[in-house]
Amino acid sequence: MGLLDGKFAIITGAASPRGLGKATARLFAEHGATIAILDLDAGQAQAAAADLGAGHVGLACNVTDKAACAAAARALVAQWGRIDILVNNAGITQPLKLMDIEPQNYDAVMDVNLRGTLFMSQAVIPTMRAQKSGSIVNLSSVSAQRGGGIFGGPHYSAAKAGVLGLTKAMARELAPDNIRSNAICPGFIATDITGGMLTPDMMVQILAGIPMARAGEASDVAGCALFLASDLSAYCTGTEVDVNGGSLIH
Repeated sequence: MGLLDGKFAIITGAASPRGLGKATARLFAEHGATIAILDLDAGQAQAAAADLGAGHVGLACNVTDKAACAAAARALVAQWGRIDILVNNAGITQPLKLMDIEPQNYDAVMDVNLRGTLFMSQAVIPTMRAQKSGSIVNLSSVSAQRGGGIFGGPHYSAAKAGVLGLTKAMARELAPDNIRSNAICPGFIATDITGGMLTPDMMVQILAGIPMARAGEASDVAGCALFLASDLSAYCTGTEVDVNGGSLIH
């Protein structure tokens, strides 16, 4: 028995082969869920969905476009009849110092990480309300909690802190409809989001600050997402779960 047997899940930004979204999609599929991978490029999203096996869906969706999010949700409801889980994973980062953040940098990082989380959630909420059930899992970051200090700049910290506030406000508003909203705060995870810009010196410094003395793996975050998406966490809403090897202990 899988933890997500018969469930239908949307995961945004999940086409990157080594990313958190793809690892989460793979684990959800192993636990019986039918997955829709949403990403900017339709071909890449479809290829990633095909990797998971038959019956999974890949769709192009720019999460910063509210109409595109609504259209993707409509297409999936038409195909599936329901949406049980949304993982708002799509995100970008930039390693800029405070005074180097230009308006276009602010817009890009805020829009994908925060506006995209809002728009995609708005797209699925009417369906979840109608079926009186749903689980929304949002990706924040340890950098929101500790004010950066890993890779992303202050605008990334701000966007990911915004995700925490949005997660908690959604949890409060959606609880009467039996829709849960929770956030994951990954610490340093070995994925491609840093675009090869981490120097060996940076790696040494980062690992020195992690009691478990290793970078996280995408599978570490996927396991937490599975918990929050499934009935194992039936009484958890408005939470932020740290997946950081002890690098931030409250």
